[in-house]
Amino acid sequence: MLIRRAKRYQTKLYKTKLYQTKLYQTRLGLPLLLSSSLLLLTSQSAFADTPSQTDGTLHVDNSTYIESTYVESDVDESAQVEQGGWIDGLLENLGADGEYDQDKVIDFSVLPGPFYNPEMSFGVGVSAIGLYQVDKNDEVSQLSTLIINGFASANGSLGIAVANKTFLQQDTLRFYVDAVIADAPEVYYGRGYDENRQDDNKVTFDNQQLSLAPSLRKRISAQSFIGIGMDFNYSSADDIDRGQSLVDSSMLVESSRSVGASLLVNYDSRDSVLSPRSGRLVELDSKWYRQEFGSQADFNVQSLLYSEYLSIGESGDVLAWQVHGRFTQGDVPWDQLSALGGGGLLRGYNSGRYRDEQMLLAQVEYRLNLPGRHGMVFWGGAGGLADNIDKLSADEILPTAGVGYRFEVKPKVNLRLDMGFGNGDSGFYFNVNEAF
Repeated sequence: MLIRRAKRYQTKLYKTKLYQTKLYQTRLGLPLLLSSSLLLLTSQSAFADTPSQTDGTLHVDNSTYIESTYVESDVDESAQVEQGGWIDGLLENLGADGEYDQDKVIDFSVLPGPFYNPEMSFGVGVSAIGLYQVDKNDEVSQLSTLIINGFASANGSLGIAVANKTFLQQDTLRFYVDAVIADAPEVYYGRGYDENRQDDNKVTFDNQQLSLAPSLRKRISAQSFIGIGMDFNYSSADDIDRGQSLVDSSMLVESSRSVGASLLVNYDSRDSVLSPRSGRLVELDSKWYRQEFGSQADFNVQSLLYSEYLSIGESGDVLAWQVHGRFTQGDVPWDQLSALGGGGLLRGYNSGRYRDEQMLLAQVEYRLNLPGRHGMVFWGGAGGLADNIDKLSADEILPTAGVGYRFEVKPKVNLRLDMGFGNGDSGFYFNVNEAF
């Protein structure tokens, strides 16, 4: 009798553990499949970001979840395995198999999804993530990436953003290209903390945007690069709705064209550009926009960046932090002001709302590694804006905190779903790779 009871208990315990394992995998896989449904709640386009800071993020204001309840039954174990495997099969059909096929010219994963927001109505967005290697015999260079985010909506809004990183000649050369072409709604709340904080200052408009920023970086030492590039940005505001706003938005009437040259120098000891787990990045990027280049105004932009990545033991967890400043001088057009918010620069704030000439932020993030290809992140940060550097004040700080889910679509390429909370604002972000 005791033997029979022990066997029944062991059988029940085994089935329970098997079910819990499959349920755990299913729950972690569901956020990826639910990303399309989450986009139905979208409240802001990826392409509403300031052109110089566009990160290709799809942003929504709320998140959803599915809760499962376990009901004990004697379902056949093979049926449970099959039930858990359909998710993996669907992901593989989309190319999100977590592997790289070197026999393909570009190994793509394509993730489509519908979305909705009040400004753009219903639409469809697509993220395509491609990996490739220029020289198959190059065992030093990282895998090159081509990431394409696109959308189209019922009210005629549409756009596409491209981020390309190509690693060449045993990683002695790196060629980057970022490009955006879009016609989508955007907001303007004026300049500076005081104006940006007032909800009544909201001005809405359709922004016709075109930007292109290629750059070439040459390795000058084991962990240092120097680079040159150009930056072209064009913005034109149509259908301007000032509502009850009292801020000066007269500059939106005129289109903006900025053309500049850039010089970059950095120290980069990161183990991976796409998804670093250790190392440090210290970078100075200077841009000069001049009428002689075709720009409508003369102004300068300096970006300072310090990022650190610390691997935690053998758990696979990563502690990352960053300090980022963007400082401008001269006759800066409205679309080239330093901005906070969006999917990379202080998640949790509406992209385009907070703008001024000088910006400084700091953020820290803990990246928790989970079994399989899954992960979670938890972050906090703060940033500030001012018209002069010496006017950056601790009394005008914008705090942020949030949580996110990660799924490895390709080797060292993560799909990220982030929910950020700011002071009186929040946002959901659907993107590829880490925020920093």
